[in-house]
Amino acid sequence: MEISIGDMTIPESELVETFVRSPGPGGQNVNKVETAVQLRFHALNSPSLANDVKVRLVRLAGRRMTKNGEIVIEARRFRSRERNREDARARLAALIARAAAPAKPRRKTRVPPAAKKKRLEDKRRRGEIKARRRPPAPAGD
Repeated sequence: MEISIGDMTIPESELVETFVRSPGPGGQNVNKVETAVQLRFHALNSPSLANDVKVRLVRLAGRRMTKNGEIVIEARRFRSRERNREDARARLAALIARAAAPAKPRRKTRVPPAAKKKRLEDKRRRGEIKARRRPPAPAGD
């Protein structure tokens, strides 16, 4: 079962799933059934992703990415192995979808002159208030 993200598809062969015992919910099953999923995807070596997507993915993945460029997603939210598997794949798809969308360019903005004037006026007024709190200067001889 491959993962589809827009016009990109990640084949099953690029995903590695391991099942481990989950510390989460499960009742008596928790100590005998391996329901948690650890999904690994080698993003930097993937031919399915464009280079600009890989660059953004490295930044977005954060600590989920290993030093050699592998994304590790652990899913143990649910009691069943199948739902955890779907959850891990959905989270990977969402991460890649975020990386596939290019960042909106930032437009430079300027502080309006009226705002600068107001800020300086407020500072001057605040300074006057504080100056009035000081004790009067001693009279000179």
